[in-house]
Amino acid sequence: MHRFSKFALITIMALPANLSSALAESSLEQGEKVFKRCAACHAPSDQNKTGPGLAGIVGKTAGKAAGYNYSPGLASSTLVWDEQTLDSFLQNPRKLIPGTKMTLSVPKPDDRQSVILYLKSLTEGQ
Repeated sequence: MHRFSKFALITIMALPANLSSALAESSLEQGEKVFKRCAACHAPSDQNKTGPGLAGIVGKTAGKAAGYNYSPGLASSTLVWDEQTLDSFLQNPRKLIPGTKMTLSVPKPDDRQSVILYLKSLTEGQ
């Protein structure tokens, strides 16, 4: 039978939390990196560009940000931007919202998840 000190057991038990924290940070950094492709049209702030600003987008109803001229499909949408809808939209925007102005997709699942994590980190007023 192996004997561990209390310190060793606490350290071993803490590893998954530290590891998941490091993975989340790595994914957040990856999301910011992948988002650079999106930045041609979208700001990580409230500022509208060719596309709407994305600060605070997670949890909001699609097509409703003030001051942006959405496509009819997005303007009439009742979708809420959560992880699932963002994943579907980023994978194939025109399949989820026919007629959307967005043409760029994010084909790799890991990249989509990282971008979603990055979007979740953006708060309104940035």
